[in-house]
Amino acid sequence: MNSTKVVAQVGGRDLILEYGKFSEQANAAILVTYGDTVVHVTTVMGKSDTTLSYFPLSVDFAEKLYAGGKIKGSRWVKRDGRPSDEAVLKGRIIDRSIRPLFPKNVKRDVQVIATVLSADGTNDADMPGLVATSAALHVSNIPWEGPIAGVRVGMIDGVFVANPTYEQRTVSKLDLVVSGSKDAIVMVEAGANEVTEEDTLKALAFAHEEIKKIIVSIEELRKLVGKEKLVFETKETIPQELRDEVSKKITKDIRAKLGVPQSEDGLIEEFVAKLKDEYVDKLDGKQLGEIVHDTLAEVARAMTINEEIRVDGRKTVEIRPLAAEVDILPRPHGSAMFKRGQTQVLSVATLGAPSLGQIIESMETETVKRYIHHYAMPPYASGETGRFGAPGRREIGHGALAERAIVPMLPTELEFPYTIHVVSEVMSSNGSTSQASVCGSCMALMAAGVPLKKPVAGIAMGLMTDGKKSVVLTDIAGIEDHVGDMDFKVAGTRDGITALQMDIKVSGISFEVLTQALAQAKDARMQIMDVMLRAIPEPRKELSKYAPKIVQFEIPVDKIGEIIGPGGKNIKLIMSETGADVDIDDSTGVGKVTVSGVDPDGMDKAVNWIKGMVHIPEVGEEYDGKVTRVEGYGCFVQFAPGKQGLVHVSRMSADYVQDAGSLVKEGDTVHVWVKGVDDQGRVDLSMVPLDQLKPEAPREDRGGRGGFGGPRRGGFGGRSRGGDRGGFRPRR
Repeated sequence: MNSTKVVAQVGGRDLILEYGKFSEQANAAILVTYGDTVVHVTTVMGKSDTTLSYFPLSVDFAEKLYAGGKIKGSRWVKRDGRPSDEAVLKGRIIDRSIRPLFPKNVKRDVQVIATVLSADGTNDADMPGLVATSAALHVSNIPWEGPIAGVRVGMIDGVFVANPTYEQRTVSKLDLVVSGSKDAIVMVEAGANEVTEEDTLKALAFAHEEIKKIIVSIEELRKLVGKEKLVFETKETIPQELRDEVSKKITKDIRAKLGVPQSEDGLIEEFVAKLKDEYVDKLDGKQLGEIVHDTLAEVARAMTINEEIRVDGRKTVEIRPLAAEVDILPRPHGSAMFKRGQTQVLSVATLGAPSLGQIIESMETETVKRYIHHYAMPPYASGETGRFGAPGRREIGHGALAERAIVPMLPTELEFPYTIHVVSEVMSSNGSTSQASVCGSCMALMAAGVPLKKPVAGIAMGLMTDGKKSVVLTDIAGIEDHVGDMDFKVAGTRDGITALQMDIKVSGISFEVLTQALAQAKDARMQIMDVMLRAIPEPRKELSKYAPKIVQFEIPVDKIGEIIGPGGKNIKLIMSETGADVDIDDSTGVGKVTVSGVDPDGMDKAVNWIKGMVHIPEVGEEYDGKVTRVEGYGCFVQFAPGKQGLVHVSRMSADYVQDAGSLVKEGDTVHVWVKGVDDQGRVDLSMVPLDQLKPEAPREDRGGRGGFGGPRRGGFGGRSRGGDRGGFRPRR
């Protein structure tokens, strides 16, 4: 095998791109190595054109458990299953980076598959996979206007770090992913802890400098092994003369329709209906719809760029009408509605025990998520019919973006020991539902009583440019997203940015445009936040009465087995008797007990039960206990959950008692004092106050009624006839 390698330096480590190692039948394949992380990327183009109206690109990111030396935890299924949400998000980053750079006349299927072959637990595979994808497309014969490169940027103590390791990312204030060409930024994805707009721009500039270095290596590889690009002719299904004729006929009428709020709804259908009879012999409905669509896009863009008048009549920095409301639903723990124009989202928050966190099994490790955000957009939200059910990649991506925006403002687990689940239901969609879900979810969490550090709001910015003039738009509506050149989502608090996502349809975005977009987004966030805070000014001090209550406390690790019991017998009994959920965690080196439930009395009972089981009684403590067994020599009393002691007949009364059965019976409640505890934890009890007990006579080898641990009567030892270890064994 004759392979060719080039090397780039990123973050002080070698990023090695190798061509010719594997998959010679693909249009191109690149093996990328970064540390001990290895990703194999293939690019393949279909053999014939499709009949689809859109470019059929698919990107799959496959994470193999063997890459991290792991076997799937399921006992029945060992094969790697469907991609995790994290893998879907990594595939989307690659897709969004490369898609704008394919020529519009390419109508063949293009498939990119990035497979992680080795994961070192230090270097993430997503950026190497993105760079390898760019390299594969650039050296292949597939038409593509690259190359680009991608880099992750961290910010540690005010210093930017390229491709930070997993360990560095835990202390980084910023997790920014940027892809771009040598001239401009193409895609942005970020989570941050209130990073300022100024620092964000500096981070983007830092990323771009790193990107340009990587592109030099990709260009070098192209010179060594690059193939000649295929050439595709643009196929016109509609004669240009006929297209121009129809467009000219409707341009003036379309322009007259625009500039009025929501007037774009149904425009295409309206004009197709008007033209259908006139062109029945020349154009079908689909072709007429294509011409009307293209004409509408041209008119809307020209009107916005040249006149700075938007299709719905707004100014470039104007937000659509806003509405916010909380407590929409009676039984969920928190609910809120946020509405911006025709975009409307209902967010619902649910609180649960820590044990309900989501277990994430990845190549490198297994983690637990305590905050889960899901986004759902059914077809009715856009007035359409369609598939309903499992989430698609877009829904997974939008949910992750909203989750990323809110996570930095969540209280710590110590402050608020709940698993938190939010679902954002899109009720109506006309532009930036993901940012509406940020706003609605923030209010739902506050309504649920989650003590957020600060409220978070989000807005989507747009762009229309003709190459000479660029107009940045605040709060883009659906049509502006559709015919515009940028969708730039910005979420944050009053003090800084918590999440970013940018997709474009042009070859790149200048820093001047990014600077303006961030400034307008900040102004818009402030306006939106004012509306949100009028609906709910601060997080509720009390949780919903339907939300579970949680109590946490620590116990000695060596007592955990006693609480759980053989086969979980004890802990199951506690939960069944009290109705509370009990979870015990010793991962931090101490026994952390979490008791949760909706019934306060049941929770109190469970807490006291567990604390009683681990508590070591001290001499002089008093209890009301229940008689569990009566023998002639005394009675056994359960004075706390899981705790039992012996009251000898000599300590049942100040008067002489011949037989314990003459004074108490099983089930009686008696008041007892702890007289003593031996080194094995066995408890000697008294029904007589300790200061009133008569001095005990010295015990002899046989007999003796008053002591601890005697070999016959009067003591603990061995196993009783009832089978209780540590009980009293009378002489036979």
